[in-house]
Amino acid sequence: MRNARRGVCFPIMSRIHYARQKHLLRLLKAHPKIELQLVAGGSMLLERYAEKFLPAIKKDGFQIAEALFNVIEGGHHVAMARTAGLAALEFSNVLYRLNPDIVLIRGDRFEQLALAMVASYLNKTIAHIEGGDLTGTIDESVRHAITKLSHIHFVTNEPARRRLVQMGENPKRVFNVGSPDTEFASLVKKKFYPATINDSGVGHTVDFKKPFVIVIYHPVTTELNNRESAEKLLKAVGDLNTQAVWFWPNNDAGTAEIAKAIRIYREKGFLRNDKIRFVTDILPEDFIALLKKSSVFVGNSSAGIKECSYLGVPAVNIGTRQQGRLRGPNVLDVRNDSKAIKAAIEKQLRRGPYKPSLIYYRPGTSKKIADILSKTDLYVQKKFYDHQS
Repeated sequence: MRNARRGVCFPIMSRIHYARQKHLLRLLKAHPKIELQLVAGGSMLLERYAEKFLPAIKKDGFQIAEALFNVIEGGHHVAMARTAGLAALEFSNVLYRLNPDIVLIRGDRFEQLALAMVASYLNKTIAHIEGGDLTGTIDESVRHAITKLSHIHFVTNEPARRRLVQMGENPKRVFNVGSPDTEFASLVKKKFYPATINDSGVGHTVDFKKPFVIVIYHPVTTELNNRESAEKLLKAVGDLNTQAVWFWPNNDAGTAEIAKAIRIYREKGFLRNDKIRFVTDILPEDFIALLKKSSVFVGNSSAGIKECSYLGVPAVNIGTRQQGRLRGPNVLDVRNDSKAIKAAIEKQLRRGPYKPSLIYYRPGTSKKIADILSKTDLYVQKKFYDHQS
């Protein structure tokens, strides 16, 4: 018996998603009408991340109800597809055991589509965070597919809300609550400690009293030149007379190519005067504290679009991965070309901080999500909403 509380199953399939949903998780856990069922899977459970993140989750006061060991490594498209398939198999049993009222899915990861499919066939109400955005790669198709399987929608901006209605979703079920990502960034007050970076990873010891850039570059799954693109970026950053903190890519297809480019660059020392420190990952609050101190954010992560917009951090967005996503004036888009990337970074370094943008920020985002989940009508059978009829 749940004492009339609604069971909300929240699968977290990557450490980045955990980082961005921490405040929402706290409110779901504390809500008197909700029983949070936290499921950890995907790259969260890989050894290189689990040793840091699993103790942190426990320290944050969360209990993992179930674990999904579903990752097939290799950085290949076949590995990615098989990982999604394994996620579906594992989640079928987990969802049957937990028997929640709602499955809450965030974003556009390929595993999340598998989870949404399973929840649909088990007649669960699905709530989706961040539908309706436009981006490059397969992520956009995955995001829209999850939308069509979902019953409750929490979008982060007004254009996204309109797109979901255009896709046949009932406007009464689409809530523009803002981005939990930017809300979390707004709440972090933690002081940054240099040892967070300099005591982990390898490479240059960063002097945080001087300018530095952050680099996060993920594979683009629909392109075949991820290693070449990473090499161009490495050259551009290496040619800068500026320090850099470079984070490891995610686990999508193509990550092995980027990892190989980084290892060759790092181990063979193509540039003897490098000022780059390569880091696997850091905890959520530490990342936001680092982001606040950075001079420029470089790469193709949505952090440059969302968190940096709110914090006013200049961003250089590379290539097609975030193509079409709503962006603020802090973002400078550039093609995959070493000279163009270097010039864009230098331009942003000269420009300095931007005025914070509120395109993704709404006060009380997570509270709105928790309150809606606690009281909205639940249903299973969807119908196409024809707004012209």
